Amino acid sequence: MNKILNAVALCALGSAVLAGPAGAADLTIALSSEATSIDPHYHNLGPNNQINRHIFDRLINQGPNQELWPGLAESWSVTDDPTVWEFRLRRGVTFHDGSPFTAADVAFTIGRAGNVPNSPSGYGTYTKQIVETTVVDDHTIHFRTASPYPLIPNDLSTVAIISRKVGEEAATEDYNSGKSAIGTGPFRFVEYVPGDRIVLRRNDDYWGDKPEWDQVTLKAITSAPSRVAALLAGDVDMIEGVPTADIPRLRDNPDVALSQGVSNRVIYLHIDSDREVTPMVTAKDGGEIPNPFRDVRARRAISIAINRPAIVERVMDGVAIPAGQLLPDGFFGVSENIQVPEYDAAQARALLAEAGYPDGFKLTIHGPNDRYINDDKIIQAIAQMLARVGIEAEVDAMPRSTYFGRASALEFSLMLVGWGSGTGEASSPLKALLLTNDKERGFGNANRGRYSNPEVDALVVEALAAVDDAKRQDLLARATEIAMADVGLIPLHFQVNTWGTRPGLRYQARTDEYTLAQGVVSTQ
Repeated sequence: MNKILNAVALCALGSAVLAGPAGAADLTIALSSEATSIDPHYHNLGPNNQINRHIFDRLINQGPNQELWPGLAESWSVTDDPTVWEFRLRRGVTFHDGSPFTAADVAFTIGRAGNVPNSPSGYGTYTKQIVETTVVDDHTIHFRTASPYPLIPNDLSTVAIISRKVGEEAATEDYNSGKSAIGTGPFRFVEYVPGDRIVLRRNDDYWGDKPEWDQVTLKAITSAPSRVAALLAGDVDMIEGVPTADIPRLRDNPDVALSQGVSNRVIYLHIDSDREVTPMVTAKDGGEIPNPFRDVRARRAISIAINRPAIVERVMDGVAIPAGQLLPDGFFGVSENIQVPEYDAAQARALLAEAGYPDGFKLTIHGPNDRYINDDKIIQAIAQMLARVGIEAEVDAMPRSTYFGRASALEFSLMLVGWGSGTGEASSPLKALLLTNDKERGFGNANRGRYSNPEVDALVVEALAAVDDAKRQDLLARATEIAMADVGLIPLHFQVNTWGTRPGLRYQARTDEYTLAQGVVSTQ
């Protein structure tokens, strides 16, 4: 815990010494994971979101701690009708092609964001609550919801606004080619070379504070040692995803400045608790068996067979926080009643026996090997822990470019995933990960285990309509308590993220984990 407190203190120190813009220059940043698309609505994925925040604006922006700031909307409020929100839009804003930004662009965006073809995880969870969009005039727009819905500002702070003029004829491929990558953001698209780099140039006509960088090159260097080597060699100015094992020596290196902070991202295991037979679980001899994860006792056995503090200390080098729910302490909707499940191998074996599996079974744990901090090492550690309770676990880690599509196609039974709350509160992971899959309502869009609990569904739906903040907090906390007791998924830990820069630069750590060039400033 001392390491985490030191991390927060370091983040605060970094914030305190931020300087104002200096002379224009170029900036090269090494990213730990490559974006899968430039289309801002195709895949709700952290690496994609941080890229499109350079090119596209939101109606409402989020600060470093996900506080809400005016963006393309200067103000927003509920009208006399509690189901209608009015947003007043910023005047004088233009897209990168020179066309004016108006309410028609917002209306078009809301219609598209949750309906992109072949999206592996889209934005319906943030737009489906809007049942009617009305353009009042060029700079005023109304959003109607089926019932009072106080989270409209939070939800819309996640949705990139695109041009209707460009978007009406555009497919995802057109955004990836750059043809349609035209936003109102602080940077203009220059080049996208998949597997190598994304190049951006400062938008000198930007309506807000202009970044100090003429040109930004975002390079995908998925190997953590290679990212560190590139920073130390001066090949890049900044890296994200500093390896946990390297933090102590880099902290003492005068040629490197670190910024560090606790993330809203929970690393967790999703479990197929739906199908009668799940594809990656068998008897010890390879024969077919009923899906053991339909029994809460088997799910609970998996959970308490995992030694979370050991993973944090040995795999994450102490730079993480053990998790028992969906968000760390301090976030809206967190329950004070949930504890981190204690490791208990004997009790795990007893639960498996009660569930009808006294000798255990075989399974495969799937996960990415280039998305989360130490992701493949986490899976390996879990496999070893499961072996101690009689579960023979194989590991299949793969590049994220392959992994997420297969996970969304429900090919796996037990899988490592991460979720960062885009809205900065508990309804985001609850809606996306644990509500019964319902495409029309935007629920369960990332529920790859197809968990379903009517009581959880009802509590979250009630919370979404609760105008009173205290009531909504309590409802979200109660829904989380029920889902965690039912082991709808298995939280492992919360990430703590570290960025490294060359001397003379500083980056303010963000709870959403995003690496934004506009947040990099000179200190000299």
